[in-house]
Amino acid sequence: MTSIIRLTPFSGVLDETPLCYMLQVDEFRFLLDCGWDEHFSLQHMENVNKHIGQIDAVLLSYPDNTHLGLLPYLVGKSGLSCPIYATIPVYKMGQMFMYDLYQSRHNTEDFDLFTLDDVDAAFDKVTQVKYSQSMTLKGKGHGLVITALPAGHMVGGTIWKIVKDGEEEIVYAVDYNHKKERHLNGCVLETISRPSLLITDAYNAMYQQTKRRQRDEQLMNIILNTMRSDGNVLIAVDTAGRVVELSLLLDQLWHKQESGLGTYSLAMLNNVSYNVVEFAKSMMEWMSDKVMRSFEDQRNNPFQFKHLLLCHSLQELAKVPEPKVVLASVPDMECGYSRDLFLQWSTKPNNSIILTSRTSPTTISREFIQNTNKQKLWLKIKKRVPLERDELEAYRKKEKEREDIEKATKNKLEVESSSDESDDESQTDMKGLNKSSHDLMIKSDGGKKSTSFFKHARKSFPMFPFHEERIKWDEYGEIIKPEDYALIDATGVENEDKDDEGKMEVDENIEEVEMPTKCVATEKLIDIRCSITFIDFEGRSDGESMKKLITQVKPRQLILVHGSQEATTHLADYCRAQLPGSKVFTPEVDEVVDATMESHIYQVRLTDAMVSSLEFAKTPDAELAWIDGQLDAKAIMNADVVPTLESLSALDIVDHEQVFLNAPRFQALKQVLARNGINVEMSGGVLVCNNLVAIKRNDVGGITVEGCVSEEYFKVKELLYEQYAII
Repeated sequence: MTSIIRLTPFSGVLDETPLCYMLQVDEFRFLLDCGWDEHFSLQHMENVNKHIGQIDAVLLSYPDNTHLGLLPYLVGKSGLSCPIYATIPVYKMGQMFMYDLYQSRHNTEDFDLFTLDDVDAAFDKVTQVKYSQSMTLKGKGHGLVITALPAGHMVGGTIWKIVKDGEEEIVYAVDYNHKKERHLNGCVLETISRPSLLITDAYNAMYQQTKRRQRDEQLMNIILNTMRSDGNVLIAVDTAGRVVELSLLLDQLWHKQESGLGTYSLAMLNNVSYNVVEFAKSMMEWMSDKVMRSFEDQRNNPFQFKHLLLCHSLQELAKVPEPKVVLASVPDMECGYSRDLFLQWSTKPNNSIILTSRTSPTTISREFIQNTNKQKLWLKIKKRVPLERDELEAYRKKEKEREDIEKATKNKLEVESSSDESDDESQTDMKGLNKSSHDLMIKSDGGKKSTSFFKHARKSFPMFPFHEERIKWDEYGEIIKPEDYALIDATGVENEDKDDEGKMEVDENIEEVEMPTKCVATEKLIDIRCSITFIDFEGRSDGESMKKLITQVKPRQLILVHGSQEATTHLADYCRAQLPGSKVFTPEVDEVVDATMESHIYQVRLTDAMVSSLEFAKTPDAELAWIDGQLDAKAIMNADVVPTLESLSALDIVDHEQVFLNAPRFQALKQVLARNGINVEMSGGVLVCNNLVAIKRNDVGGITVEGCVSEEYFKVKELLYEQYAII
C-alpha cells in the first residue's frame, strides 16, 4: 500500500550547515540527525523547536557535533521525549563528543545552552542497536521497520533503512565512506537496489581526494621535518571520531624503527581522552576485518597504544618532553585545547599545525584551509580568571544571601514536617525526660527489696536526660544535611598536631574548590609564523565514487542534502542525466518535499460517526469499505493540516457498481469446492464441477461461471462469491 512520504529540512541543504531533517511516513515523523554548528546558531534551533511536538523518533547517524550536537538542548530545554535510536558506538562516542564540547566551552566562557545533566538525560533515552538489527515500531509507527547498516567514516556510522509494510523502502545515507580504512570497513550502500527514496548528501560531489598513501607520506614528512628542527606539531582532530583512525596510524608509525620517530613524544589531548581509548578497545566487533583478525588470532588489541600518551589538561601536556606531536580537539579551533595550543605555538616558525577536516566556512580552521598563507589573524581570546577585591566581596555577599534564603526555607520545611508527628509520642518523650532529673548513683525502687524471681543488680545507675532525635527520611532514604559534610574552613584546620606542610595542602585544596571565577575576553592580533597544512583525513567518499554508487543503487526518487549550492546542482544534473526515470529533489530550508510515489493520494481524517457507519469487507491483508464524502479543495492543498472528510446527505449519495477484490486462485478455489461436497476436476485451466458447471478465466483476467441452471450452479456461484471482498 502506498504511503505518504514527505521531507522537511531544518538545516543542511544547499550549504554546509549541520544536518537536521524531518521525514514523515504517513502519520509517523522521524528526525534524521540533529546537528549544531560550531557557533550554536539559534535560528537553526528555532526551526526544530517549531516542530518538536510532532517528532515521534530520532535517528542518529554519527557521534559528532554535526550530526547530534543539538540533542542535549532538545531533551534538556525543549522537552523532546520521543525514542532515540543509535548504534552502540554512536551512543558511547556521542557522549564523549558532548562532554568534551561542554567542558571546552565552559573552561573559557559562561556556556549555558546545555549542561552535563542534559547530556546524560539525552543519552538515557537512546535505544542502542546493532548493524542489520531490524527494529519494529509500534503505535503510530505500526508497519514501520528501521535497520542500521554500516556506513564507514566513524566507528558506529550508520546508513538507516526505513521500510513501510514491506513495500516502501527509504534509505538515509550521508557522509558515508565506501573505502576500507585501518580501523573500519567500507559502507554497504552498493548492496541496496532500487529503493523508493534515497536521501544522500552532495558534500564531496565536486571534490577529488589524493591517494591514501600520498596523504600518509605527507603527514610523516611534516612530522619528521618539524621534529628535527626541534618544533612541535599540533594536529587538530575531533574528540572521538576520526581521531581513532589517526591515533592508530601514528602509533603504528612510532612503532616502526625505520620511521625514526620513536625518540619523540606523541600525545592525545582532550577532556575525555582516556575514555575514548577505553571505548575503542571494547568495540572490536565494530572495527575492520583486519583489526578483528588481529584480535581473534593473536589477542592483540591495536588500541592498546604503546607510544600514545593520554593527557587531559595543559598541565599534563607540559610534562611531556619536547619536541612532541599532539592530537588535540577540536578540529575547528573555535574552542578547546587545539585553540589554546594554536595560540601558543603559531608564533614560532619551527612549529607546524596540521588540519584534518573541513569545518564550517566561518571557523578559524576553514579560513586557513582556504588561505594557508595567512600571516595575520584577529582573535577573541576568552579565559577564566579568579575574582578579586570588590568583585569577590560582592560574590561572597550574594552567596551568603542565597545560603540564608535556602537555610530559612529548609528550616520552614523541617518545622512543617515535625508538626506532623503524633502528640502522643512527644508527650511520652517529655515524661521520660522529667523522670530522672538527678545524676547520682542511687538505690533502685527507693531501697525496697525486690521480690522478683530474677536477680537484680544491687545498684542502679539512672540515665542522664537524653532526647533521641527522630530520623527524617523519604523514599530515597535518610535525609542528609549538607552542613555535616561541608569542608572545614581553612582557619579551623590549623592545630598543633599537624605540621606546616599538611596545613598548606588543605588550604590549597579548599582554595581550589571555592575560588570563584569570571570569564574575560580580549581582542588580539596573532602573528602567524608556523606552517599550516591541510591533509584530508575526513574519511568520506569522493565525488566520482558517490556518482558511481548512486548510479548503481538506482533509486526511484532522490533527495540531495548537505552540500554547497554548486555541488548540489552539479550532482543533481548528473543524476538526472544518468537516471532518467527517477525524480531528483534539491530542497531549501523549511521546504516540504512530497516524495509520495502515487501522484493522487491524500491523507484525510474521518469522524467517529462516519467510521461507525462503514461496512468493512475482510481480505487476508486488510479490511476495506466504500465511503462517500466530500473534501474542501483548499484543505487538500494545505500540507500542514490533515483535512476532515465530511459526510454526504442520503440524497447526494449515488449508487456505485460493486467492486470485487481478492480474486481467488484456482487451486485454493478447488479445495473450497471439494470441502463442500462438490466433485471438482481441473482440465485445461478450467474447473469442472460435477460435470455440470465450468469455472474459467476470460481474456481480461476475470472469472466466469458457465453451466445449466441448477442447484449445483447456484451453490458453486455462492461459494465463489464468498472468496471475494465485495464493496
